[in-house]
Amino acid sequence: MSVHTKNIKKNAYRVTKERGKTALRIRVPGGHLEVKYFDIIKDIAEQYGNGTVHITIRQGFEIPGISFDKIPEINEKIAPIIKGLELDYGVAIENPAEGYPAAGTRNVSACIGNKVCPFANYNTTALAIKIEKEIFPNHRHVKIACTGCPNDCIKAHMQDFGIIGQVEPVYHAHRCVSCGSCVKNCKKRVTGALEMFNEKVERDENRCLGCGECILKCPTSAWSRNPEKFFRVVIMGRTGKKNPRLAETFLQWVNEETVVKIITNTYDFIEAYIDQEAPLGKEHIGYIVDRAGYQVFKEYALKGVTLTPKAKVTKYIEFRGYKYDNNLDLG
Repeated sequence: MSVHTKNIKKNAYRVTKERGKTALRIRVPGGHLEVKYFDIIKDIAEQYGNGTVHITIRQGFEIPGISFDKIPEINEKIAPIIKGLELDYGVAIENPAEGYPAAGTRNVSACIGNKVCPFANYNTTALAIKIEKEIFPNHRHVKIACTGCPNDCIKAHMQDFGIIGQVEPVYHAHRCVSCGSCVKNCKKRVTGALEMFNEKVERDENRCLGCGECILKCPTSAWSRNPEKFFRVVIMGRTGKKNPRLAETFLQWVNEETVVKIITNTYDFIEAYIDQEAPLGKEHIGYIVDRAGYQVFKEYALKGVTLTPKAKVTKYIEFRGYKYDNNLDLG
C-alpha cells in the first residue's frame, strides 16, 4: 500500500525495517502512567502487533509489528490514553480518536523524583507533566528530561534541556556538633564546597551544587532545606553522528516558572533560525544554536523572564564534544 511517510511519523508511528509494518509510540509524560492503560497497550500488541512492547529510552512504549492499514483502527483504540493526556495532565488534544497529533517534540522524561528517592530535590514527574502541557503537541525536534538531583540518573546532560533539582542548604550552627560528616562527604562525593572553620561549617556558595547530601548526612539536623525550589538548567547535549557532546550549564538557582518559560521561548528561536530545507522540518536545536550563536539563543530564551536575585546565567558557552576524524591513525 502507498504510505505518506511524513504524516505517519507525525502521527507517532515509526517507519521500520520490516516492509509494510510500523511501530506505534505511546507517550508517557514524566515516565508515569496509570496501570488502567496497560490493558489497551497489551491488546494492541497482541491483536495488531507481534505481541511485544519495547520500553524506549525516553520512557515511552513502542509497539512493533503493526500493519499500516490498521493505523485508523489503532488510533481509535488508543483514544483513552490520549484523552488521559488531557484529563490527567491538561494537555489539549483536539481529536483523540485520530491518534497523536505530533511526535517531533519527544516525551518529557523524568527520574523517579522525591516521591521515592531520598536524594531527589523535587517532584520530577509533576514538572515533566507541567512542561508537557506547555509544549505538546509540536512538530519541532526537542528533547527534555527532568532529574531530581545532580546524580542525574535520567541523563539530563544528554538532552536539549536537562532540568536538575537544586536545594539551598540552611545551616543551623547551634545544632552542629562539629562531627564533620557533611564536610567529609562533600569532599569525597561532591565538590568540596564545605569546610570546617573554628569548629563550625562554612559553605562556599560558588562551589555548592545544591545536591542536598549535607542535609541527609547530618546526624543532628544542623542542615535543613530551604523550602523554595531551585533548578539548574543544562542545554544542548546530544548523541548522534555529528559532534556528540554533554550539555553545558545555562542557568543555576532559577525557579520553576523560569524553567518553563525559557523552554517555551525556545520554540520561537527554532522558528526563527531553523534550516528551512531540513528534512521533514526536523533539525536538532543544538545545531541551530551552533549556527545562530549562544548569545542569540540566550536573548530568545530569556525574553520576558524575570530572574530572581539568586539566579545565575552563564555569560558564554563554548560547546565542546567531539567530531569523527577519518584520518586517525589506528595502527
